[in-house]
Amino acid sequence: MLIVFAGLPGTGKTTISRAVARALAATHLRVDVIEQAIRDAGVPAGTVGTSGYAVVQALAGANLGDGRVVVADCVNPVAASRQGWRDVAVRASVRLIEVEVVCPDAQEHRRRVEGRASDIPGHVLPSWEAVQGLDYEPWDRPRLVIDSAALSSSEAIDAVLGIVAQDRPA
Repeated sequence: MLIVFAGLPGTGKTTISRAVARALAATHLRVDVIEQAIRDAGVPAGTVGTSGYAVVQALAGANLGDGRVVVADCVNPVAASRQGWRDVAVRASVRLIEVEVVCPDAQEHRRRVEGRASDIPGHVLPSWEAVQGLDYEPWDRPRLVIDSAALSSSEAIDAVLGIVAQDRPA
């Protein structure tokens, strides 16, 4: 199974996706870690995005091929990146669950973005202005939408695990 978390920075993707991965004993792949490693290797910051997604999707495919459940954590802002995840799931012949984490309360979202501290050495978090300026394309297919302003972290985790449990043997 491949569970892909998407959403703007500061919505709660990493908090929720980490907990889901722990609950499922799954491999957690966070694109921010990979992108920072690429930058640390000397690749100019402006060219990292596509490379980071290519690497995280390749790692997901390898882990899925080994029979692991994979939880991916990324902004996933455009249709092309979302299609990339669908292609990974098809190649691995696994179930894909897409989760978009949103925070429609602009004041709360801004508070979160401005109050965060990076947990990745060297990683510079985006400003509120940068988050607002991101090109985040509308979705073209159904997915589980988690409103992190309306749900607690535990409620959001339970919602994802509830979808995971559907169609799974007991």
